[in-house]
Amino acid sequence: MSAAGAGPQPIAAPRKRWRVAYVVSHPIQYQAPLLRYLTSHSAVDVTALFLSDVSCRSYRDEGFGREVEWDVDLLGGYAHEFLPTLGRSDQLTSLRPVNRGIESALRRGNYDAVWLHGYVHPTNLRALAAARRLDLPVLLRGESLLLGKDPAGLKSRLRDWALPRLLRRVDAFLAIGSANRDFYEHYGILPERIHRVPYAVDNRRFAAQAREATAGREGLRSKLGLEQGRAVLLYASKFSARKRPLDVLDALAHLHRAGEQPLPHLVMVGDGEQRDELEQRAAALPAGTVHFTGFINQTELPRYYDLCDALVLPSQYEPWGLVVNEAMCAERPVIASEAVGSGVDLIVEGQTGFRFPVGDAVALADRIARLLALPDRGRALGRAAAERVGTWDFAADAAGLEAALQQVVLCESTEVAA
Repeated sequence: MSAAGAGPQPIAAPRKRWRVAYVVSHPIQYQAPLLRYLTSHSAVDVTALFLSDVSCRSYRDEGFGREVEWDVDLLGGYAHEFLPTLGRSDQLTSLRPVNRGIESALRRGNYDAVWLHGYVHPTNLRALAAARRLDLPVLLRGESLLLGKDPAGLKSRLRDWALPRLLRRVDAFLAIGSANRDFYEHYGILPERIHRVPYAVDNRRFAAQAREATAGREGLRSKLGLEQGRAVLLYASKFSARKRPLDVLDALAHLHRAGEQPLPHLVMVGDGEQRDELEQRAAALPAGTVHFTGFINQTELPRYYDLCDALVLPSQYEPWGLVVNEAMCAERPVIASEAVGSGVDLIVEGQTGFRFPVGDAVALADRIARLLALPDRGRALGRAAAERVGTWDFAADAAGLEAALQQVVLCESTEVAA
């Protein structure tokens, strides 16, 4: 029967749209694709209100210890504005820049809700207060977790006193992962007020670029001086004490003393304050084991994920660790410390990777040996990792954000055809 003869067709139900102000420190290479996705694929009209424009040009990243200029589009495809500042706008610390005009920006935007990224910066706190005065519901997405924290420390005791008072003023919470959800529940937030808005990367881009890189893999191996057929581990992060890159070298030294021959190559992507110490420690290993690339930008990173057999992230404290998502998009397993937030959700022991106690180089050496002893050096784990991270995507972010807005927005939203 033709559509014309099928009788009256049901009219699609209208779908609500929400106008949301997203208060965030600066344009972030990981978040720009999410904001574009929300703009074009969700019921959320989001406008980013940036505190600083520091990342819009070349700037000194203290963690990398060098000038950085991102090679991806940070501002295209979504609405945004930069809040006025008193003094320089290209500084970014826990107190700077000093912004003004947050309440007027919220007032003139005719928003349905305010979404805060974090709660520490004074501008975010002023945005929270302004939202309360304007009777706007507040959503909070932060990176806090209990892993790797000293519960008896002074900072933890102060947080235990102050944070519940602050969180009571928030209407809904956007959890980036299970450890982040546990943090909110630890401070008394009811589970029904916490929505899953996971930390994700542009899965399609990283997966596609890693596949494209396969054709040039041997060329990159040759450029770095890697032996044909020898296993490759990848470290891709800042060379800082908090990231504990020295633990990877200690693990390789342990394998060397245990008679492991040949050692896997270790490609260290990044830079930072521990560069000299890392190079000195690497010199004690067999020649040609460790290779330093320096800082590698976003569009080039997939080549290194494709190159490696596994990513290693040994951090002392890591709220999430998006390099884990990136490596898994490239079908590579991950070995991470138990203080890496993403590991709680994305690493299934022995299936998508391995976890080990923070600072335990012997345990890390064991995980490396176990992975490299697997058939095809754990390629089956890599495929399982890609499948698992496939549900950690922007679509899940949109669904969680929409669910939170549906819960807290009491005002009438604009209705449009679905």
